[in-house]
Amino acid sequence: THIIEEVQIPSVVLATLGILLVDHINQLRDKSGVYLINSLDNLDAVKEGMRMIRTAHWMKQSRIVNIAGSEAKEKIVPHLGTQVRTIPHQRFYDEFKRTKTTDAVRKLAFAYSNNAKKVVQPTKTDVLEAAKTYFVLKRLIEAEKADAVMMDCLPGLKKPHKHVPPCMGFMSLRDEGIAAGCQSDLSATLTLMLVQQLFDRPGFQQNASMETEKNHYFGAHCTCASKLNGTAFASEPYILMSHCEAGWGCVPRVLWSPGRDVTMAQYVSRETPQMYIYSGKVVGCPSIPQTGGCRTNIEMTINEVDNVCDVKGMHQIIFYGNYARQLRTFCQLYGIEVVT
Repeated sequence: THIIEEVQIPSVVLATLGILLVDHINQLRDKSGVYLINSLDNLDAVKEGMRMIRTAHWMKQSRIVNIAGSEAKEKIVPHLGTQVRTIPHQRFYDEFKRTKTTDAVRKLAFAYSNNAKKVVQPTKTDVLEAAKTYFVLKRLIEAEKADAVMMDCLPGLKKPHKHVPPCMGFMSLRDEGIAAGCQSDLSATLTLMLVQQLFDRPGFQQNASMETEKNHYFGAHCTCASKLNGTAFASEPYILMSHCEAGWGCVPRVLWSPGRDVTMAQYVSRETPQMYIYSGKVVGCPSIPQTGGCRTNIEMTINEVDNVCDVKGMHQIIFYGNYARQLRTFCQLYGIEVVT
């Protein structure tokens, strides 16, 4: 404990099983800034802890390009240190307008359609235009030397249309391991970045709701990563549909596998930052009702609360695997208050 108090930096401590007694363990197991591993030879836990430290360092060095509004500006996220560089909407509008239907665009559009389980509303032109958004977003990320992107994506869909829904582009970026946040939601984008770096899991930013009769959580949105098992793995099945609010364009309806463990998290940037952390299992992806609804949806159980209406947050990130314990450890290492 003397060394920990002297250095005052986040520390991963491995103590060989049998050396520390309970009083020694209790001095460090809940101490902020420390991840104590009291085990025989669990180097996987040490690797996990070092990945947490590397992730925090990466977040501090990273930049998010935010496509929103009419003014260019910059800010630093408190605590994490991530830079947010805002560029005007017009940059996206102009870049989309000048993007031609190249062979690369056609190839990506073909992959979208060919790999889809079904194409419902979108036309061939809709899919081609949706593919363009990936290349537009990628060019802006590269131009701004950014590591992630977020966009106030709804204004450009209103009449007169400035661009098509960028949801397929968001799917492809997340499938590559690049965080892409909808509606310029900083909390969601930061969480997508953390989840990707900590667990190699693309996440699903969604609108929070509940199935009150079954006491299930229900989240939905019009974009989602398809490579939910990780960037190196195959895509989950998906269907191509129109954008819910806009009523046109091409977006993915990604089908989550029932029975899979999932984690839901949201980093909340405050003076004392918080993270909402929940876990559960996928129940299914309910059919889109006649009244409409965002295209990718997930119905899931929640372990941490008795009544799902007590789940906190909006635009939380859901991803495959139960990583609630690891997220709590990360929060302990970096002074983030865990809330359920």
